Amino acid sequence: MNGKKKGSFKSFEELDCWQACRRVRQFISRLVKGYPKDEKYRIVDDMIRASRSTTQNIAEGFGRFHYSPCGIKA
Repeated sequence: MNGKKKGSFKSFEELDCWQACRRVRQFISRLVKGYPKDEKYRIVDDMIRASRSTTQNIAEGFGRFHYSPCGIKA
Protein backbone atom coordinates (compact mmCIF):
# COMPACT_ATOMS: atom_id res chain seq x y z
CA MET A 1 0.00 0.00 0.00
CA ASN A 2 2.76 2.44 -0.89
CA GLY A 3 4.03 2.36 2.71
CA LYS A 4 0.92 4.10 4.06
CA LYS A 5 -0.86 3.07 7.21
CA LYS A 6 -4.40 1.78 6.98
CA GLY A 7 -6.87 4.66 7.05
CA SER A 8 -4.35 7.31 5.97
CA PHE A 9 -5.64 7.58 2.42
CA LYS A 10 -7.21 10.87 1.40
CA SER A 11 -8.54 9.61 -1.92
CA PHE A 12 -9.43 6.30 -3.50
CA GLU A 13 -6.93 7.18 -6.24
CA GLU A 14 -4.12 6.47 -3.77
CA LEU A 15 -5.21 2.84 -3.35
CA ASP A 16 -3.01 0.25 -5.07
CA CYS A 17 -6.05 -1.77 -6.11
CA TRP A 18 -7.65 1.26 -7.80
CA GLN A 19 -4.41 2.07 -9.62
CA ALA A 20 -4.09 -1.53 -10.84
CA CYS A 21 -7.70 -1.54 -12.07
CA ARG A 22 -7.09 1.76 -13.85
CA ARG A 23 -4.12 0.25 -15.68
CA VAL A 24 -6.28 -2.72 -16.69
CA ARG A 25 -9.01 -0.32 -17.88
CA GLN A 26 -6.50 1.60 -19.99
CA PHE A 27 -5.12 -1.66 -21.42
CA ILE A 28 -8.63 -2.86 -22.34
CA SER A 29 -9.37 0.48 -24.02
CA ARG A 30 -6.26 0.16 -26.18
CA LEU A 31 -6.91 -3.51 -26.86
CA VAL A 32 -10.48 -3.14 -28.12
CA LYS A 33 -9.54 -0.44 -30.61
CA GLY A 34 -8.10 -3.21 -32.75
CA TYR A 35 -11.26 -5.32 -32.71
CA PRO A 36 -13.46 -5.45 -35.81
CA LYS A 37 -16.35 -2.97 -36.01
CA ASP A 38 -18.96 -5.74 -35.96
CA GLU A 39 -17.80 -6.66 -32.44
CA LYS A 40 -18.36 -3.14 -31.14
CA TYR A 41 -21.73 -3.91 -29.55
CA ARG A 42 -20.90 -7.45 -28.54
CA ILE A 43 -17.78 -8.38 -26.63
CA VAL A 44 -16.14 -4.95 -26.85
CA ASP A 45 -18.99 -3.22 -25.06
CA ASP A 46 -18.99 -5.85 -22.32
CA MET A 47 -15.22 -5.60 -21.85
CA ILE A 48 -15.29 -1.82 -21.58
CA ARG A 49 -18.20 -1.78 -19.12
CA ALA A 50 -16.57 -4.48 -16.96
CA SER A 51 -13.23 -2.67 -16.85
CA ARG A 52 -14.93 0.60 -15.89
CA SER A 53 -17.01 -1.00 -13.15
CA THR A 54 -13.96 -2.14 -11.17
CA THR A 55 -12.61 1.38 -10.60
CA GLN A 56 -16.12 2.73 -10.02
CA ASN A 57 -16.88 0.09 -7.38
CA ILE A 58 -13.65 0.83 -5.52
CA ALA A 59 -14.37 4.56 -5.57
CA GLU A 60 -17.93 3.99 -4.37
CA GLY A 61 -16.80 1.73 -1.55
CA PHE A 62 -14.14 4.20 -0.45
CA GLY A 63 -16.70 7.00 -0.30
CA ARG A 64 -19.18 4.86 1.58
CA PHE A 65 -16.77 4.11 4.42
CA HIS A 66 -14.84 7.37 4.53
CA TYR A 67 -15.76 9.69 7.38
CA SER A 68 -14.67 13.25 7.99
CA PRO A 69 -12.76 14.07 11.20
CA CYS A 70 -15.81 15.68 12.83
CA GLY A 71 -17.76 12.41 12.58
CA ILE A 72 -20.03 13.38 9.71
CA LYS A 73 -20.01 11.07 6.73
CA ALA A 74 -18.21 12.77 3.85
